[in-house]
Amino acid sequence: MTTATLERPLTAVAANEASSARSLDLQFATAEEMHEGLDNAVATLIETAKDAACGILVTRLHPGRFTVALDESVPFGETYEAIAA
Repeated sequence: MTTATLERPLTAVAANEASSARSLDLQFATAEEMHEGLDNAVATLIETAKDAACGILVTRLHPGRFTVALDESVPFGETYEAIAA
């Protein structure tokens, strides 16, 4: 099972507005889902990151659970990974 949560509920966001989200909360059941889902999440945030002139931070919260978000501490054009302590 894969779940994704935007800052606003997806039902309240038009498809073209979904790409303007600043963070995504993701949960995956398998490694295959995880790799594909994280790639898609980063791709979704790239356009918004260009507009915000910042990078993207992928944070592993616990096994199978991640947050992918725009982060001003990450240089523009880069994606960093972190593990929540």
